[in-house]
Amino acid sequence: MDNSNSVSNPRIHWTIALVPLAVLIALQVLVIQRFGSDALDGASQTALLIAAAVAVAMGMIFFKVPWKSIDHAISDNVKTIGGAILILFLIGAVAGSWMLSGVVPTMIYYGMQVVSPAVFLFIACLISALVSLVTGSSWTTIATIGIALMGIGTAHGYSMGWTAGAIISGAYFGDKISPLSDTTVLASSVGEVPLFKHIRYMLITTVPSFTIAFVVFFVVSLLHAEEGGAQTAQFAEGLKSVFVISPWLLLVPAVTAILIALKLPATIVLFLSAVVAGVAMLILQPDIVQEVGEGSAFRGLLRSYYGGTSLDAGNEVLSNLVQTRGMRGMLSTVFLIFCAAAFGGAMAGTGMLQSLTAALAKGIKGRRSLVTTTIGTGLVANMVTGDQYLSIVLTGNIYKKLYKEKGFEGRLLSRSTEDSATVTSVLIPWNTCGMTQSLVLHVPTLTYLPYCFFNILSPLMSITVAMVGYKIYRTKKSDSAC
Repeated sequence: MDNSNSVSNPRIHWTIALVPLAVLIALQVLVIQRFGSDALDGASQTALLIAAAVAVAMGMIFFKVPWKSIDHAISDNVKTIGGAILILFLIGAVAGSWMLSGVVPTMIYYGMQVVSPAVFLFIACLISALVSLVTGSSWTTIATIGIALMGIGTAHGYSMGWTAGAIISGAYFGDKISPLSDTTVLASSVGEVPLFKHIRYMLITTVPSFTIAFVVFFVVSLLHAEEGGAQTAQFAEGLKSVFVISPWLLLVPAVTAILIALKLPATIVLFLSAVVAGVAMLILQPDIVQEVGEGSAFRGLLRSYYGGTSLDAGNEVLSNLVQTRGMRGMLSTVFLIFCAAAFGGAMAGTGMLQSLTAALAKGIKGRRSLVTTTIGTGLVANMVTGDQYLSIVLTGNIYKKLYKEKGFEGRLLSRSTEDSATVTSVLIPWNTCGMTQSLVLHVPTLTYLPYCFFNILSPLMSITVAMVGYKIYRTKKSDSAC
């Protein structure tokens, strides 16, 4: 979405523009304190709508912004989320079918035999990075291999926060440097930089951040007390008592990998992956299909895709692990996406978001303040719009002209945008990424946030590199070099 046509009202001082954002943050804090992980069931969405209403009321009553301008901005935001919603529903279908077909249980079963607890976080981060690099999608990675790794981590006695942090760190690293990633392509396009030139430049900040995170996960794995031996055996027996565990089921992720290698769109890959898993379910898990479908195999297959299911696996932890939500379980997140788009549109349509970013830009003199402000804007945009795609486009469009005026190459803008808008989205509870990954992994956003070392380090590393001035290229001579 290009926000260049949005209202930019110079009468709205940036301190006034902070009011809807402050309302949103205050409401979200109350919501999380009151509802915890159940905040997605309507409370977070309501908070977004109330904050949007505050922005609209202030814009129309005090600054005479016409409703048509606000409505246009909201509509533009909503138009951009269609692809994300489709992918979200397909992720629900894949998660449900991969679980009930026995694919995820088989991966967990064999993974517990192969991956030692002493290196688990290290391996989980590495596998997630490799899969995300190949798929170009952190969402797809987390919804497939991520779920299996969560099960293995639980069996080995790791906390949900540590395991989710390792998975998310790896997934977002691979996503950032993959030429198949939509966010990477989007950031390079906004910065008007060739894709591979953008990726090579990102390595300067991305590799050090990932290396530090990698070392942390490795050390923590080595220090982990191997207390999960009995629980691992219990998990293995529980899985075998419910599912048919077979190496043939590994053909499903293998087929998915082939589809990815053929560079098919993510929506097609996810759809076909769910179909293949459904066939495997009918062949290898007939008893489960009959149980879920209450005697009807067809109904059981559809429920694996759409409805939530639960199976008794012998103990509470394992039974919760093999629960599925399907596409229906994604409805709350879809609702959240629409509400976030409404809030972002209200802020942009009234000119409040532009006032905030204009205030940030006033103190920019050279590369240090420029990159720092860009990073801050990406983070604020993630909080305000609730969507990483909107944040990338918004941040890039706001600073594109300024980078050119200051004489800095576009790849500095594209890298700074990715180091903020892309990686921090998953850390914000009401952002589409934060809510989605929390829902998929069954871990509250604020629980895994402290352990997402790569996502936390990336913006800090980008600022550090700018401070040092390492490989900061200029297009023309300027006195404001720092």
